[in-house]
Amino acid sequence: MTRTETTGTMKATMTVTTPSTAATATTTPKADTSSLLPTLLPTLLDARRLVVKIGSALLVDSATGRMRREWLDALADDVAACRKRGQEVVIVTSGAVACGREHLGLVGRALRLEEKQAAAATGQIRLAAAYQETLARHGLTVAQVLVTLEDTEERRRHLNGRATIDTLLRLGAVPVINENDTVATAEIRFGDNDRLAARVAQMISADTLVLLSDIDGLYTADPRKDPDARHIPVVQELTSDIENMAGEPPPGYSSGGMVTKIVAARVALAAGCRMVIAKGKRMNPLAALEQRPEQGGALCTWFLPAASPSSARKAWIGGNLNAHGALTVDAGALSALARGASLLPAGVRAVEGDFERGDVVVVKAPDGREVARGLTAYAAEDARRIAGRKSHEIEEILGYHGRDEMIHRDDLVVR
Repeated sequence: MTRTETTGTMKATMTVTTPSTAATATTTPKADTSSLLPTLLPTLLDARRLVVKIGSALLVDSATGRMRREWLDALADDVAACRKRGQEVVIVTSGAVACGREHLGLVGRALRLEEKQAAAATGQIRLAAAYQETLARHGLTVAQVLVTLEDTEERRRHLNGRATIDTLLRLGAVPVINENDTVATAEIRFGDNDRLAARVAQMISADTLVLLSDIDGLYTADPRKDPDARHIPVVQELTSDIENMAGEPPPGYSSGGMVTKIVAARVALAAGCRMVIAKGKRMNPLAALEQRPEQGGALCTWFLPAASPSSARKAWIGGNLNAHGALTVDAGALSALARGASLLPAGVRAVEGDFERGDVVVVKAPDGREVARGLTAYAAEDARRIAGRKSHEIEEILGYHGRDEMIHRDDLVVR
């Protein structure tokens, strides 16, 4: 049901489901989801491209400092099942520092930045090898991708990362992504992989983000401290009241907590990506999300966006006021754009402005009318050289083979 709550001067609307009778005081309260419409609660089976975030506390035993290989094998079984269904899977993983610190004797105390980076350099090798070994049991290839905050914020690096991950997925690999701790400084760090996972989901237009946690979703209060805390199965709008429900991060290797998950939700929802927080320490945690809780699936919290990844991305492109240049097209290209095609170099008659690859440019009809906006695949100088030419001529003209399209239809908004 939808309930409006007022706290001080803040008014917030949130979609929650509450039991029909008062909840019994317990440390593991359950929410009654039977009254929710089936369309409100998705399952993992609804995903086409999903990003799965795995925290250090799930991968590494806090008591021994060793990797939980049996759990990782079960997760790999889940990933293989997703792939068999035709779903694309990207893993965002923590654990490099946790895996490496024991081998360098850096245990039992807080680490300085340079010690964390040293531990990450050692642990990243072990972490990548573990993923490769466990997924190889299913014939799946792992690709390691290390990123920093700047890689997702700086436009051209963002596009390069997107293209690389898209290509890996098209080739059937499972990208395993982690923050590049060995080079990142405090100024360019995510600081936690919840936000990294959300940025990756945004970057690759994923439709589902799974945050595997030590808790089975969002509660009205910290259930470890408040026995009357109620579980919230669905959030359709992030409000100040929802943000205020986030508690303190748990002790141990984890650096996240519910606060960072709410921040991740804001990024994901803005990108049109639904997000789910689910308990990760169970075996086969992804398989547990294939059914809704009332059907026997795992208790979790779904955050639902108002738009799809494609529409959210195109809304950003179409609404961008800072166009860096313009491409004038011929009548044939104009007709092709109206049918939903990409803009090819052969259809471009004039190039205006000084822009770089990935910038937003205006597309003009022969009479000068703005008919579209899009992200150009070429900088202005190269665009001028290949304008009016066939795609198979690009490599001969430029000395390299870039994209066949001047603007791909996924990066194009027709007015």
